[in-house]
Amino acid sequence: MEDFTAGTTQSQPTRRQSTLGAEWDLRIKQLVADWGAEKSPDLIEEIIITALKMARDKMGTGDLKLMNRSLKELRYAAKMFSGYRQFRKVCVFGSARTPPSDAQYQVAEDFARQMVTHNYMVITGGGDGIMGAAQRGAGREHSFGLNIRLPFEQRANETIHGDPKLVNFNYFFTRKLNFVKETHAFALFPGGFGTMDEGFEILTLMQTGKARIIPVVLLDKPGGTYWETWMKFLTEHLSKLGYVGSEDFHFFKIVPNVAEAVREILHFYSVYQSSRWVGEQLVIRISQKLSKPAGAELNRTFADIVRTGEIVQARALSQEKNEADIWDLPRLILTPHRRSFGRFRQLIDAINLAGIDRDSRLKLVPLREIEKASARS
Repeated sequence: MEDFTAGTTQSQPTRRQSTLGAEWDLRIKQLVADWGAEKSPDLIEEIIITALKMARDKMGTGDLKLMNRSLKELRYAAKMFSGYRQFRKVCVFGSARTPPSDAQYQVAEDFARQMVTHNYMVITGGGDGIMGAAQRGAGREHSFGLNIRLPFEQRANETIHGDPKLVNFNYFFTRKLNFVKETHAFALFPGGFGTMDEGFEILTLMQTGKARIIPVVLLDKPGGTYWETWMKFLTEHLSKLGYVGSEDFHFFKIVPNVAEAVREILHFYSVYQSSRWVGEQLVIRISQKLSKPAGAELNRTFADIVRTGEIVQARALSQEKNEADIWDLPRLILTPHRRSFGRFRQLIDAINLAGIDRDSRLKLVPLREIEKASARS
């Protein structure tokens, strides 16, 4: 699985940090060995130690139920997604109240259908409306549904109903964690509180550096003004009051149609592949090496985000050996300030905008073109 925290989780120690004393530690170690934990047995041991500590913490039954249910939900969802790691996935958010007669419904269906042709799978909340439209476009085989149990009737849409890839959650926070953890792009359609909550969740996580940067596209029906109204609120209130920075507006892009939405997502991964923190270093994996002029231009343009040294091209670091499938990809490595993460999105855009010429050599795009593209987003 690609670490949705861009390596922050992978950088955590795997050796057991908790202890119950030598005698109990040995008994737990033997239990895990007898059970047959082949991968990361130290982490399994630590989970057991945490559970045993809870038994003596005198916490209430409600807390114990919450922790138990949460772990079960996270475990089951991870198991379900594990068989589909070879596919990138796009998560579609939007109102469950959108009827099939609404133009937005058709846009969502067309978008999902187009993404599947590019070997993407589609994740939704599993309900009707925009979610049902997206999964109808993607088809059952290419769909995941992350449904939420509600006190009123919440039926999964007809495409995903009864499919093993429909995962039911009792808690919104475990559900939202899986939306972020398992997807490589987000597409938002007009919606209510839930859509806003889910959209601002991923924007907040990227803004604070707690999740890897991925494309976020905002779609509407032809001639719709939902996102323009939303953008007006952001610019005239949040931005003017200083609650968000100008660089935060680079995390998302309002797109006029399905073709532009698909293009934006595919272009994001055209040269850029993924990134990972290794200590204080940010390692950016790219599909091909950049030319020396392109590397020099990146250093000039993004000097403000580099804390020490410069952006250099290199091979994989030894700490990345657990990701053998991308071991041979070229890297861009830098030691940046951990702030203004919208600039990191601009860096990715600049890498992709280098493009590939007819001779398959990365060519340098003038800085003015990078600035124009950033302004459009």
